[in-house]
Amino acid sequence: MALTILGLSGAVSHDPSAALYIDGKLVAAAEEERFVRDKHAKGRMPYEAAKFCLEYAGIKPGAVDAVAIPFAPISLSDKARWHYARRYWYAPDRSIDAILTGNRRFYRYRRHIEWCLVQLGFDLDKTEIVPVEHHLAHASSAYHCSGFQEKTAILGIDGKGEYATTFFGYGENGRIHKLKEFYDPESLGGLYGAITEYLGFEMLDGEYKVMGMAPYGDPTRYDFSRLAKFENGELIVNTDYANVIGLRRYKEKGKGYFFSPKLIDWLGPRREGDIADDPYIHYAASMQKLFEDLSLQMMDYYLGDILRETGKLAFAGGGALNVKLNQKIIARPEVKELFVQPASGDSGTAIGAASYVSVQRGTPVEKMAHVYLGPAYSNEDVIAACARHPAKPHWEKIDDGATMVPQRIAQILADGNPVAWFQGRMEFGPRALGGRSILGCPSVPGVADRINAQIKFRERWRPFCPSMLDTVGPQMLQSDHPAPFMTFTFEVAEEWKTRVPEVVHEDGTSRAHVLKREFNPRYYDLMLELEKLTGNGVVLNTSLNRRGEPVICSPTDALNMFFGSDLEYLVMEDVLVVKR
Repeated sequence: MALTILGLSGAVSHDPSAALYIDGKLVAAAEEERFVRDKHAKGRMPYEAAKFCLEYAGIKPGAVDAVAIPFAPISLSDKARWHYARRYWYAPDRSIDAILTGNRRFYRYRRHIEWCLVQLGFDLDKTEIVPVEHHLAHASSAYHCSGFQEKTAILGIDGKGEYATTFFGYGENGRIHKLKEFYDPESLGGLYGAITEYLGFEMLDGEYKVMGMAPYGDPTRYDFSRLAKFENGELIVNTDYANVIGLRRYKEKGKGYFFSPKLIDWLGPRREGDIADDPYIHYAASMQKLFEDLSLQMMDYYLGDILRETGKLAFAGGGALNVKLNQKIIARPEVKELFVQPASGDSGTAIGAASYVSVQRGTPVEKMAHVYLGPAYSNEDVIAACARHPAKPHWEKIDDGATMVPQRIAQILADGNPVAWFQGRMEFGPRALGGRSILGCPSVPGVADRINAQIKFRERWRPFCPSMLDTVGPQMLQSDHPAPFMTFTFEVAEEWKTRVPEVVHEDGTSRAHVLKREFNPRYYDLMLELEKLTGNGVVLNTSLNRRGEPVICSPTDALNMFFGSDLEYLVMEDVLVVKR
């Protein structure tokens, strides 16, 4: 009998998702936001995502052996709840609540999951729901999906799960061993999120914008060391300034923030608008530096011995999406290979919980080699969507699509036009990797600004990233470290900075996606065709969406976005849509 495990995330009221493992193979995974068209799908359960996974695999709810959820009850004898209560003494209602009813969130989440399962047709009397601790789910999504056979150091950094915020452990022979956890409010992810709010962005959404802003600033201009320190093996966040709750929060227009009025007294008013200006660029740089410094100190302290032994590190949690930190980790002589779970944030905990339960039940899981795990659509689906669409799109079907689509689109790109590219299965996780992308030719001057202003409607200073052929990666990035998921930045070789300037950030780096042909042949062939035309097997690649929207899922979503922007070309499978 096949072992079938369904993972459902959504425990921390954002980024609900579903993932399905059958006999250790990750068959399908998707985020709820893509189906309901609501970014981060806050407060929702992963109903549509789970429905897709089951339908894609062609299985009924009765065939599922267990439903794994990435949130678990934490015992009163565990020091997590006591730590929380002691450190948040200034908000006695929260403090006492942690001691008396500290698993309230878990029970509420479980009730919501049960409701979701009933809607999907599950019989709760015959359905086993298996809770997995949030940070164990993150750890599993990194370690079990890495494919590493050697003893592997495991690092988890995020805002918080139940109470834990940071995880240090190791994996050996398929088992995860916990070495140390830090608990709320000792959270680097939470601190970064609080500064993200101060810099005018949304927590759990704008952290990568802070990271993109940081290279424009000088990290030595302001000393942020008062915000947090790592001493004698313990992380201590200064809750006079950040990671604050209750009455200690700064409030503005009825909204409470995760920083205090004391931070405003020190740094000045909260940033507003889209301009990356002084002093805020320096604040972003200082926060990024503090995050990197403390993360590396903690990694050395708890994982240094294991890394010196085998050199393998698996990393997950929202903090693992900080590509600048990952660049610093790879540069460490003791780190031979770093695997970052491509969906490191909470959506990836569906994969983590399901993989953890699969392994526990004796079925190891495959290495996660790609993220093309969502829905795909046929040419007939695309043509039907065009026929129904109120904008009456002008389309043509390209004959011999496998050969001609890459050739035709490469020419359009080389002529300086951005193209919306919709091919194959939708990606899982926050990065578009050639399934649902907007593409540009990176040697065409101004193409990045054009995509920012006319299509993405986003801040001018945000960087664009390259996808590239695996033959180009080592030359352009001066490294042969695997980079299949756009989870690292690399220093770009001097010659390539002038060859593909549109995908090189302010600090001379690129967050790169290096593609092997077997995982996305059509996208690979497009880059081969572009290489013939321009000499560079590199394409500018950003996600197929507008600012504030989730990545596109269906042909109808793509058409809506296409007609709501200044894009002129959209290719979906073999169907090319052109604005008249």
